[in-house]
Amino acid sequence: MSVENLKAYIESGVLELYVLGDLSPEEALQVEEMASQSSEVRDEIAAIEQAMEQYAMQNAVEPSADVETRLFEKLGLSEVEENVNVQPEPIYTEEPRIIRLDGSDAKVRTLRYALVACITLLVVSTAALFITYNKLNAAHDQIASLNLDKQKFAGVVSKLEFENQGLDNMAAMADSKEWATIRMAGQAFSPTSKMKVYWNKKDKSVLINYVAMDLPKTDAEHEYQLWALVNGKPVSLGVFGKTDSTNNEALVKMQTIEEAQAFAVTLEPMGGSVNPTMDKLTVMGGV
Repeated sequence: MSVENLKAYIESGVLELYVLGDLSPEEALQVEEMASQSSEVRDEIAAIEQAMEQYAMQNAVEPSADVETRLFEKLGLSEVEENVNVQPEPIYTEEPRIIRLDGSDAKVRTLRYALVACITLLVVSTAALFITYNKLNAAHDQIASLNLDKQKFAGVVSKLEFENQGLDNMAAMADSKEWATIRMAGQAFSPTSKMKVYWNKKDKSVLINYVAMDLPKTDAEHEYQLWALVNGKPVSLGVFGKTDSTNNEALVKMQTIEEAQAFAVTLEPMGGSVNPTMDKLTVMGGV
């Protein structure tokens, strides 16, 4: 693991959760594997354990006698004190206090401190979990942002590859005398529109160029229809869309036509029309 990745792993908060015992067995096993491979991880775990222990001891508060009594009664510890034969203090102040030598008083006091330490550790654990939660949310936001940037970059690369493919195909077709290039200009419906159609003089195939196409985007209810004018009559060569996303191919093959004097494109309802809608004539060009 690189230094940057190791640092990010240590700062992710997973080691704090491991020390607090809040990880699943599988996640805890992963942390132990990382610790066995990295001295930095082992040192960080030891530092976390030491810091939490010091914090618990420094912030330990001995509860009042009344609180202790009620708490021990709820925990069933009153019987423990009775079983260890704790003697009441002498009622005469002048008599010396009896100190038991069997260690029972020390055990009860140790139990009290342990209880306070547990409560303190619970507070520390809650704070650590809150901090870790915020760190995880920030990490998730960063990952989402990186994924979005990656998708945008992939989209740019795809578009460049798409356009490059179209340029290569056009260069090859320009060198061939079999292909005629028909440049179609915008009409009254869309004066700024333009596109190119390639017509093979030998096999009569027709291709439209998506790379050099500049038409208004279509909606879900309309698409463009290509027409060939043969002896003054329009002949449909098929429909195509022009949406925000590019096609899989830069050059798309349409229906063949034996002869044509011109080509035109109109905006039609989905599926195309039998006759062109002349008030929506978008581009047109002669052969």
